[in-house]
Amino acid sequence: MTAAQLARTDSPAVLDRIASVTLSSIVLPLADPISDAKVLTGRQRAMTEVVFLFAEVRTESGHEGIGFGYSKRAGGPAQFAHAKEIAADLIGEDPSDIGRLWTKLVWAGASVGRSGAATQAIAAMDIALWDLKAKRAGLPLAKLLGAHRDAVPCYNTSGGFLHESIEQVLENATRTMAEGIGGIKIKVGQPDWAEDLRRVRAVREHIGDRMPLMVDANQQWDRPTAMRVSRALEEFDLVWIEEPLDAYDAEGHAQLARSLDTAIATGEMLTSVPEHYELIRHGSVDIIQPDAPRIGGITQFLKLAALAEHSNLQLAPHFAMEIHLHLTAAYPHGAWVEHFDWLYPLFHERLEIRDGRMHLSDRPGLGFSLTEQARAWTVDTVTVDAPR
Repeated sequence: MTAAQLARTDSPAVLDRIASVTLSSIVLPLADPISDAKVLTGRQRAMTEVVFLFAEVRTESGHEGIGFGYSKRAGGPAQFAHAKEIAADLIGEDPSDIGRLWTKLVWAGASVGRSGAATQAIAAMDIALWDLKAKRAGLPLAKLLGAHRDAVPCYNTSGGFLHESIEQVLENATRTMAEGIGGIKIKVGQPDWAEDLRRVRAVREHIGDRMPLMVDANQQWDRPTAMRVSRALEEFDLVWIEEPLDAYDAEGHAQLARSLDTAIATGEMLTSVPEHYELIRHGSVDIIQPDAPRIGGITQFLKLAALAEHSNLQLAPHFAMEIHLHLTAAYPHGAWVEHFDWLYPLFHERLEIRDGRMHLSDRPGLGFSLTEQARAWTVDTVTVDAPR
């Protein structure tokens, strides 16, 4: 057998080829400036917009997939610029080979690393490839991955920010329960933690003992304060205490996890699987909170989910419910999905919420498409395709 024949025998069959990748930077304005503890302590400015990187992948046979990443406050232009640099490496490739393509894109930008803005740029394209693969199979992504459930408990975050008065937070909680959402999370981490306790007590008394309640400190406490406040919070029967310490303080989170009855949750700010593995290795979390667009896409999320499953952790991904509903539905252990209505103007479709759960639809892929409003908010776009 000749060398050419051997090469053809060893090479996998190509089912299709990527013809073009369209990248779009879309700026979503928020109705009101958003403040959490990082704003009140002066670490960050209030959030007024979210910048999205959308990737639309098209193949020679006419299949299409869409994915997105995002940034808050800063980083959007960097993600778009890096994606534009490396997207050409997908042209002519078989879109089925998602894992290999992720590695190819990482090596295309190897000098800027394997976490942060570089892999977040890859995430949008990786998610688009998974969307395409599921659409080609005619299945919702969760079914392609292998669903363990058709609906996932969901909780609402967007009604509990610190820029709102406690009266407004209570009104938001009433609306959340009326909408059939299964849990409520409010922000804590103010300079005076006695005010945190007052707000948590007011919400717990308002919603009753049976409604799941979580709190999120957004990394604002040092270790002694976190221990003291978390012990004070135990009386409120919380589902979890989120980000009580700096996101990278694995040992400090482990001390809390060992000392408290209330579960510790963190992970949303980390930007790679190895960073999350440090949390798992140290026993830092009871509930791990990865964000697929932040850690490099669905390919990396599935690697992390396997590690979390092995350690019998619960899973509660951050933000991007349009993506994370599918990934939590495919996770075998306990899982939550975070409800945010911020992205509603971007998509034609709505996720069904009832009886405390977010339900999978029968739409193939991720099941969303961009609105004309999203197109109108596009500030930059480029299509990369084969040279003519």
